[in-house]
Amino acid sequence: MILAEHSFAISYGGGAVGLMGALADGALSRGGRVVGIIPRFMYDLEWGHRSLSELVLVEDMHTRKRQMLAGSDAVVALPGGSGTLEELLEAISLKRLGLYLGPIVLVNTRRFFDPLLRLLAAAIEERFMDARHGAMWQVVSEPEQVPSAFAAAQPWSPEARNFAAQ
Repeated sequence: MILAEHSFAISYGGGAVGLMGALADGALSRGGRVVGIIPRFMYDLEWGHRSLSELVLVEDMHTRKRQMLAGSDAVVALPGGSGTLEELLEAISLKRLGLYLGPIVLVNTRRFFDPLLRLLAAAIEERFMDARHGAMWQVVSEPEQVPSAFAAAQPWSPEARNFAAQ
């Protein structure tokens, strides 16, 4: 996994299967540090990855999202389902309010995020968001481009609150 190769620690939802389980396995196989944050009910259902650097049990999905974001220097969104989209949009919302300041990178494999990007562009065009909000995220087509997207991300400041309602 490219992040592990660049010495980035990975924090994610803690699952053992699917794309995120494969991501965790790949990062671990390259010596990466992988922290899973999983709600107790998912752990009780044995959905948790048992070989992570650290597995943190939390009480619910809200706490999971809050803790994942609070401990992150950046957000990377890979193609996924409703949970991925919810987490991504929450990160964008918090960045819009100046409560989260790190880079947000969408890995747009096979143009998966194109419909969402059109929707966000429409929100800006219709002035539900300020034009400056379009700088809150970067889009790459391949995972290998993520580290350079982090480096190229425009600095974000709590001053974003001054134009959040515009």
